[in-house]
Amino acid sequence: MTRAADGGTDGGPVAPAEAPDRRAGKIRCDACPVMCYIAPGQTGACDRYANEGGRIVRSDPVTILSRTLAQGGRVVPFGAAAWDGSLAMPADAFVTGIGAGTTYPDYKPAPFIVAAGAAGADTVTVVTEAIFSYCGVKVKIDTDRHLGPEGAVVRAGGEAVGHVTTAEYGSQMLALGGVHHLTGGSKAEGRVTCATLLALCNRETVELAIDGGATVGVAAGAAPVVDGTREARMRVGCGSATIGMFAVQWQGLADEVVVVDDHITGVVSEHQAGKVLGWPDTGIRIRGHRSTPGRYFRVAEPGLGWGGTSLADPLAILGPWNPAKGARPGLRLLMVSTTGEHAAYFELDDALVPRPQPLSATLAATVALIAENCEPALCTVLFMAGAGGSLRAGVTRNPVRLTRAVHAGRVRLTAGGAAAHVWPGGGITFMVDVTRLPPGAFGHVPTPALVAPVEFTLAREDYLALGGHAGAIRSLGEVMAAGGEYPTAARLAPWPGEERP
Repeated sequence: MTRAADGGTDGGPVAPAEAPDRRAGKIRCDACPVMCYIAPGQTGACDRYANEGGRIVRSDPVTILSRTLAQGGRVVPFGAAAWDGSLAMPADAFVTGIGAGTTYPDYKPAPFIVAAGAAGADTVTVVTEAIFSYCGVKVKIDTDRHLGPEGAVVRAGGEAVGHVTTAEYGSQMLALGGVHHLTGGSKAEGRVTCATLLALCNRETVELAIDGGATVGVAAGAAPVVDGTREARMRVGCGSATIGMFAVQWQGLADEVVVVDDHITGVVSEHQAGKVLGWPDTGIRIRGHRSTPGRYFRVAEPGLGWGGTSLADPLAILGPWNPAKGARPGLRLLMVSTTGEHAAYFELDDALVPRPQPLSATLAATVALIAENCEPALCTVLFMAGAGGSLRAGVTRNPVRLTRAVHAGRVRLTAGGAAAHVWPGGGITFMVDVTRLPPGAFGHVPTPALVAPVEFTLAREDYLALGGHAGAIRSLGEVMAAGGEYPTAARLAPWPGEERP
């Protein structure tokens, strides 16, 4: 299939919804507000619906997950006239919203409302692909590198797609997307934002540039690439935490240890851990803002050097040594970063000036221990969206009851079979780790908006009490035999993240 040339994205008039308009063989697709006219053999602007033989078909297969499936997935007949229904489906089969299609703006029941049995209870799963303009991603990037100041604009292809938020423990956070970038700016900004979100949600690599900061290559589940350098590990902790974990390893091997960190630089002789171990004073002086004993803030500007600072030479944070408080010639000093990536050993000369010396094997082993305790640096992408709008009408005739049932725990919300976290408060705002979904689970429409799978599962009696669409409930067998509003196939796949034999 090829994409239609006139996907309806120019905002021009379209034919009335009740009359499929056949212009030179073209058929109008009403699966989303774009209302594309699709020529024979072509797909709409979303690449997900096609004109096949004068009928709109869904070009992506519905995904049915099973925990009993052997390695690999397979496509099974779905709504095919020649199928006799003899294919045995796994007992734990779960129809996801992936490839299910949508009934947006949801004045009719969701594409699939499937009855099943679970743990002896009759359940109903309402399955749809939701169109989200109110959506975005939260990106966690494990790195000590300085990516950019909080609030800095994040760009893709030169267009603003989000901003830097807070720095957390060994990670930097980005907030990308949202309705203002998708629909509140220029057409180019909206298109680029949509493409960026889609790529990130489908675990593809995206290059992001941060104003006043770094360029970062991001892909969910992969290591970040900061200014062309691939990160290997995230820090074990701040400088203070590193001392708390490893002070005993250094005792007897060095007279002083400084753990350089952008946030909290630690000094073992002053630190509580050192005091408990009976560490003597060394007369060291640190250029920085002293917090509690052995903990210093702002020893250097953020950067790509030691411990996420701008330092190429760690000695730059040291002031003159004080002989009245323990400084002496021959004093042994280890300086190390919070990932073990940087380490250097010095001894004070007769003038109390640190002179570099080879790092002994025993001290090198303590640096390696820091590195061993660091976790792999990864990018985490959480899709976040508000499902409190009209898609609820595809579930129940009284939408607010669905919202209340979700918050009360009577309805389990999943996305592509993956468990989602629902935020407290009004509406149905949820987040899901995109690596927990099968590949290619997300799509788009050029309004622009993202298309994401959503499933609501609840007891049958609760569904009916919500005012659910009772007449649209079908068994899995009926669904497999009859298909949906748009003909499609079904792909039987393992649950994401589960080991395969």
